[in-house]
Amino acid sequence: MQKIIFYAVATLCLFASKTFAQETFEQRARVIAEKIETITKEEKDALKAEVEDINKQLDNDQITQEQADAKKEAFATIRANNIETKVSLEEAKLTQLVKEKVEGKVASDSVEGKQFGIFWKSNGKNSEAYKKKQDSLYEIRSDRRTTSQLVFASGFNNTINEGDLGTLNDSDFKFYDSQFYEWGITFNTRLAKNRNLLHAKYGLSLMYNNLRATDNRSFVVNGNQTELDENSIHLKESRFRNVYLVLPLHLEFDFSKKKIDGDKVYFRSHESFRFGIGGYAGAHLKSKQILRYEIDDRNVKERTKGDFNANNFIYGLSAYIGYKQVSLYAKYDLSPLFKDNAMEQNNVSLGLRFDFN
Repeated sequence: MQKIIFYAVATLCLFASKTFAQETFEQRARVIAEKIETITKEEKDALKAEVEDINKQLDNDQITQEQADAKKEAFATIRANNIETKVSLEEAKLTQLVKEKVEGKVASDSVEGKQFGIFWKSNGKNSEAYKKKQDSLYEIRSDRRTTSQLVFASGFNNTINEGDLGTLNDSDFKFYDSQFYEWGITFNTRLAKNRNLLHAKYGLSLMYNNLRATDNRSFVVNGNQTELDENSIHLKESRFRNVYLVLPLHLEFDFSKKKIDGDKVYFRSHESFRFGIGGYAGAHLKSKQILRYEIDDRNVKERTKGDFNANNFIYGLSAYIGYKQVSLYAKYDLSPLFKDNAMEQNNVSLGLRFDFN
C-alpha cells in the first residue's frame, strides 16, 4: 500500500510542477528540506511525549518495567515507520525536482532567465533587457555570503572489518552491487568577508546504505549479535539497507575566481576546482532486509524490518574533490555498523556527488 501511495504522490508531483513554475529550484528544494526536518521533529516530539507518559505510568505502578520497555519499543517502531513513510514522499518530490533541473524545466536563483515570475527571452528587442536582468541577478547572488545547494550522491558501498585496512576483495559484500544514495540540502557560507577560498558547508541529508551479501547469505539476529548465515535455498537477491538522517559539516576550499566590475567585487562559488573535508553525525531511522528467491516456480520477495542491532547513531568522516558541480565523494563511518558484534564492521562509501546551485 505504501508503494502505491509513493508512486501516486510522485505522479502528482509531476503534474503539479506547473503550479510551481514561478518558484526557483532553490526555493522548492528548501521547502522540501524544511518539510523533512519538520516531519522528523514532529515524530520525535510525539515519541518523547509518549515515553514521558509511559514513565508516569511506571512511576505510579500502573505497569511493570517489562511492560514499559515493550511499550517504548512499540512506539519507537511506529514513529520510525512514520518518518520513513513521510520522508519517502518528500524524496519523490526531490527526485522529480532534480529531473526538472537537469532537463532545464525549472529556473535557478542564479541567472537562468527567470525571477519574480517573469520570463525574459533573449531575442529581438528584449535581448538587451534579458542580458541586463541576468547581470543584475548574478550580482545579487554573488554578493551573498550564504547560498544553498541541493545535494545528490550515489556510488559503491561496503564495509571494512575491525583492524583490516587492506583491500575489499575479501569482503562479505558484493562490491559493484552494493550502493549508497544520499539526498540533501546544504548551505554554503563564505567565512571571510573579502576572501573567497574558505567556506563552511552544512545541511541536512538522508542516507541510504545498501549491502548485498556474497555466498548466498543473509543477516540473522542471534541475541545481541547480527551474523551472516548461509541460506538453505538459492537467493536471487540478498540486500540489507540502513537509512540515516544526518547533519553533514565540511570546510570547503573553493578556487572560483572573483568578479571585479569597477569598484565592486563579486564572489562566486562552484565555478572552478574545489574540495571539502569534514564529517557527519546523525540518527539511524530504519533497517530492512530484502530477500528474493523462487519456490515451486513462484517468485518470492521477502521483506524484514527491524533494527537488526544496528547502531542508533552514526558519525564519520567524509571528503570530496571536484570541479564545479561534480565531485568524487568518499565517506567512512567511525561508528560500527552493529552495536555489540564481536567483530566490528564500519561502512565505507565511494561515489559521485552533485551540488546543484
